[in-house]
Amino acid sequence: MQNYLSTLFANQKNDHNNFFLMAGPCVIESEEVIMNTAEKVVRICETLQIPLIFKSSYRKANRSRLDSFSGIGDIQALKILSKVRDTFNVPLVTDIHAADEADMAAEYVDVLQIPAFLCRQTDILVAAAKTGKVVNVKKGQFLSAESMQFAVDKIQQSGNERIMLTDRGTMFGYHDLIVDYRAIPIMQSLKVPVVMDCTHSLQQPNQSSGVTGGNPQMIETIARAAIAVGADGLFIETHPDPAHAKSDGANMLNLAMLAPLMDKLTRLRQVVNSL
Repeated sequence: MQNYLSTLFANQKNDHNNFFLMAGPCVIESEEVIMNTAEKVVRICETLQIPLIFKSSYRKANRSRLDSFSGIGDIQALKILSKVRDTFNVPLVTDIHAADEADMAAEYVDVLQIPAFLCRQTDILVAAAKTGKVVNVKKGQFLSAESMQFAVDKIQQSGNERIMLTDRGTMFGYHDLIVDYRAIPIMQSLKVPVVMDCTHSLQQPNQSSGVTGGNPQMIETIARAAIAVGADGLFIETHPDPAHAKSDGANMLNLAMLAPLMDKLTRLRQVVNSL
């Protein structure tokens, strides 16, 4: 595990030979949802000794329709997110959507995430890098794994070596994504940790209703395959009631299913490590 990841997880009792988990609701809907979810996710990860970065977006800027829920207000949401760190002593990750958001978000979180559609935006990558925070760049659905070298280069050339890459599938047709697991070792060859996004890779965007669909029954399949090929971490959005979530409910994992899934994956990781 890279030194900067070890530093992130220094306050957690965990197994450094295990995968790490980035998990939480898609977007901050309310303090109640965030704190209840965080309590359960933290407890699961402590039991299984999984290093955890708690995730939620303070705002969702990429919405299909104008009337889609995007957030409760940036600062209000970030303050709720920071309460998770203060209460449970875990690092945080959230998305930024423009270069001028990097410094704002960096005051509250430990990892700045660059959304897939923005992974080639030089000003956002440079601004995130200059905060000194860990930068997690999601591979664009329209890019090859090899092309993520240039995102890594931009961050490194801006003076930051604290980088992660996340795969979230590649566009196939108009309404579906596929996961090419060759991308994991290819991006690991860039000497950065690689994460598999097990929920967004199952999105079914561009639905005629303007509401993104999903295929959450395949989350375990995506996750197990990612662990089998050696992913460093998993990204899983989870919610206590996905059917009534205000964003991406169609592809989030029901929180009640997280513990049994993490138990299976931890045992699978132990087998993989023994090979």
